[in-house]
Amino acid sequence: MSGPTPDKVMQLVTGAWAASILGAAARHGLFTALEENPDTAAGLAKRAGISPRGAQALLEGLTGLGMLTLRDGKYQNTPEASAFLVKGKSGYLGALAEVFLEDFGTWQKLPDAAKTGLPNAVNTTDVADNPFWHVLVTAIAPLSLPVARMVADRLSLATAGPVTWLDVGGGSGVWSAAWLGANNQAIGYQLDWPNVNAIAREFVAKFGVTDRFKTIDGDFHTTDFGAAKYDFAIYSHIAHQESPSENTAVFRKLRKALKPGGTLVVNDFVLGDDRTGNPFAMMFAAQMLLVTKEGFTYRQSDYRTWLGDAGFKSVEIVSTPTPATVVLAK
Repeated sequence: MSGPTPDKVMQLVTGAWAASILGAAARHGLFTALEENPDTAAGLAKRAGISPRGAQALLEGLTGLGMLTLRDGKYQNTPEASAFLVKGKSGYLGALAEVFLEDFGTWQKLPDAAKTGLPNAVNTTDVADNPFWHVLVTAIAPLSLPVARMVADRLSLATAGPVTWLDVGGGSGVWSAAWLGANNQAIGYQLDWPNVNAIAREFVAKFGVTDRFKTIDGDFHTTDFGAAKYDFAIYSHIAHQESPSENTAVFRKLRKALKPGGTLVVNDFVLGDDRTGNPFAMMFAAQMLLVTKEGFTYRQSDYRTWLGDAGFKSVEIVSTPTPATVVLAK
């Protein structure tokens, strides 16, 4: 048989099945149970506290998805599952799989959002201190940790001395956790909602650097950042939820808050000027359609324009090993 096959379309049609299988396995800790302890379906069911029938169904699905292998009747993690789906590891994405599992109802509203161009989800970004973000901030932290460490190396943070930074909308505090670990003289400040900052202090405590992690409670749209106070500023995974004018306004405030020669670090899902790029980043526009009134995935040229309008003289675009892109501005 020649010509197109339905394989790719069927993969997409059953995408919710794959996400559900992964989310259910993460919730029941199957990957964690299998780490260094391959087991049969019956044995794993007993250890995980689920039904033998349920265990068999999830294990077969996970094996079909390439997350497990089967040898001599026992299932074991693949390298990807071991790296990203075992609880306690720094790259753990199982919590994110659970968040996406609970969010299926939102995506069922996409046809209506596409028609109107307006968000119709329950958890939209314009709800102040939304409890949903309290769950999300730690779930997405593993995506930012390797990027934060990469940028720390690129900025030679370890030898920068007693520097300070402001992380606007810092969420879990993952950037400050990574940077404070790299430089034991630095002090990191995070501006976010009170409840999110409380989560960040708990998260950063796991890295043993809370004595140099300071939080500022407030809304970054209205809070004054000060003038010439910080050596660095961080704006990670915030730009996509804001309108172009709001991003420009925040960049102006950050330019003012930076000391002369200071650097702004923007981390986000950035597309090329032809609106192509990483597949995840390209799909992320639909997420913004669902949960924001004006947010989107923006192009490199958009960031260059906004930053230039805000007074930054140089802009550098840096790719990362993740779906995100880093923009460095001075």
